[in-house]
Amino acid sequence: MPRIGMEPVRRKALIDAAIAAIGARGSLDVTMSEIAGIAGVSPALAHHYFGAKDDLLQATMRHLLSEFGRDGRDALAGAKTPRDRISAIIAISFSQTQFQPETIAAWLAFYVEAQRSPAMRRLLKVYARRLNSNLMSGLGPLMERSRAERVAEGVAAMIDGLYIRRALKEGAPNAASAIALVENYVETMLAAGDAAP
Repeated sequence: MPRIGMEPVRRKALIDAAIAAIGARGSLDVTMSEIAGIAGVSPALAHHYFGAKDDLLQATMRHLLSEFGRDGRDALAGAKTPRDRISAIIAISFSQTQFQPETIAAWLAFYVEAQRSPAMRRLLKVYARRLNSNLMSGLGPLMERSRAERVAEGVAAMIDGLYIRRALKEGAPNAASAIALVENYVETMLAAGDAAP
């Protein structure tokens, strides 16, 4: 007889296991059996909760987006100025929840998968719009709109690029240096004023 309340726990365990399996493999080329093994459940139970592997992978991507959104709301709640808002978004992009080897590998694998999967592409577009909106909430009051949009795109590109570069290195990710690099770019753009592109 199934224990009441176990479904959310098992679904979360399977999502965490999917992130771990993708991180270990460096791609989405993992099986439901591998994921179930890491989660400590049977493959049949994994299929029961998620159906096909693609359903589990999409749920995993939605989970990462949800964590990013929750972290963003929490960070922005404490931001007092537009500049604080920018720093908050940069910081959560490299938080312990996001900027760890398995999660980095999962994000990169999802970007690759988005080239062939419309569902993954839609999810990544949600992330990109949310990131842009959050950055614009800080940049918009500090500079002319079209310039703020270009700076927001530059910040987003740096964040994505630092994830790619992190995937090429060994050892623990260095969030502090990533944050410092992006913050330096923002400071440069703010200091340049209207003279900058």
